[in-house]
Amino acid sequence: MGSPTTRASRVKDRVARSIRKRKGVVILRSELAKLGSPSQLTRVLHALVDAGQLARVGHGIYAKTRINRFTGRPAPASTFEAIAAEAFKKLGISVGPGKLAREYNAGTSTQIPMVAVVTTGRRRITRRIQVGSRRVVYERGD
Repeated sequence: MGSPTTRASRVKDRVARSIRKRKGVVILRSELAKLGSPSQLTRVLHALVDAGQLARVGHGIYAKTRINRFTGRPAPASTFEAIAAEAFKKLGISVGPGKLAREYNAGTSTQIPMVAVVTTGRRRITRRIQVGSRRVVYERGD
């Protein structure tokens, strides 16, 4: 058997390669489950977040990053709204725009909603999705 460092680096290489090859920006931990044990995945994902290659969006949800040309620091590779939409799609949760966004889109209001509010229908969701200081707020519809 190889030494623990070589095994850990193999898992890290496999995870990094899998992330690079994915088309979307959002990566679910469950999509990487086949690449190593749960503890190995935890270590590798923490290392990738610390290195700035991934940003943690929620429990088991990560987003690819790229270097911001103005600050020189890693930033999510897509907009907050796109990341949230892709995360909900991958999780199989159907959501729609919140009441304020619907009013703005219908032309009944001129106020642009500043907070990302999504309606979940009658479904109760408590999952936190957050990128930086922006966070998804849930609104239950009838």
